[in-house]
Amino acid sequence: MKPETACIHAVRDESHSTGAVTVPIYQSATFAHPGVGHSTGYEYSRTQNPTREHVEKLLAALEGGVGASAYASGMAAVSTLMELFSPGDEIIVTDDLYGGSIRLFDHVSIKNGIIIRYVDTSNLSAIEAAMTGTTKAIFIETPTNPMMKVTDIAGVKALINKRDILLIVDNTFLTPYFFNPIALGADIVVHSGTKYLAGHNDTLAGFLVTKSAEIGERLHFLKNTIGGVLSPFDAFLVTRGIKTLAIRMEKAQKNAMAIAQWLKEQPKVTTVHYPGLPEHPAYELSRRQARGFGAMISFSTDSVETAQNILNKTELILFAESLGGVETLVTYPVTQTHAYVPEAERMKRGIDDKLLRLSVGIEAVEDIIGDLARAM
Repeated sequence: MKPETACIHAVRDESHSTGAVTVPIYQSATFAHPGVGHSTGYEYSRTQNPTREHVEKLLAALEGGVGASAYASGMAAVSTLMELFSPGDEIIVTDDLYGGSIRLFDHVSIKNGIIIRYVDTSNLSAIEAAMTGTTKAIFIETPTNPMMKVTDIAGVKALINKRDILLIVDNTFLTPYFFNPIALGADIVVHSGTKYLAGHNDTLAGFLVTKSAEIGERLHFLKNTIGGVLSPFDAFLVTRGIKTLAIRMEKAQKNAMAIAQWLKEQPKVTTVHYPGLPEHPAYELSRRQARGFGAMISFSTDSVETAQNILNKTELILFAESLGGVETLVTYPVTQTHAYVPEAERMKRGIDDKLLRLSVGIEAVEDIIGDLARAM
């Protein structure tokens, strides 16, 4: 089944006889038992819910995993993921990373005794040098947020070889439509379902997809125990969003390619970071390991004034956090997604007050470019 077909037909709800083509919203907190020692398979919606179960099966199918667990947000998913580890465990983490993940690692995980080592994971030698006998996982974001670095997933898997180290990949930017990290050796795939999967900026969601049934069962236990689960209605919205994932990703990527090319020619733009540009350092790697480049662009302007003109003066493009919806959004990482990162660390990563991040939507590309041109 091709990816665009799988988004619609990979999992079908056959739990009822109405013929409904849309999964029902089981808005029930609890489920009655037929009798002592008998169960319908459901007992309490924190433990499991038919609507949430449906979208979990769908994500597992799209990513090529054996199972998935759904959470109330992307950060709820990552927070639950970190409960797999114990004090003294060491995790190697992509150094250019979503600011919310950095905040969690630096202010919660370290407090809980986890050792976090930030490494440029696009450099395999740097990963190899950072691994020790206490390394339990490598957490990779690719492309990274916001500098669009790309990591060779198969190359990292080869480095791990037979060591007892989990390979965890955040696949939010590319989605399972463009990229399947499990096929390249990843053990766990992370998604902020809020973004492209739901696709309409109208719900929060997070997912963990696993290659191993054992890890999947452990995560379901943790999900039930901690309780940050996805609600039935939000599970329904994500399922609905995934039905149009393919056409949204194709259109947004087509727009992003045209906008990245246009930005390159603008005198007030000094650098464009987009893996789909042939001059991007990881262009060939991206072509080799993924089916697309996505629709996220970051770029640096010639001055703070130019950056703030874009933020203040665009009319079609919305100045907002988040990404992956049908609307084009522009974000100012220095005050939004990475505001909690210390200034020295931000500057070292290239996240300064001239950098903007663009989540390209599905509007007419001429209108998006026209809006940017007027604002500049």
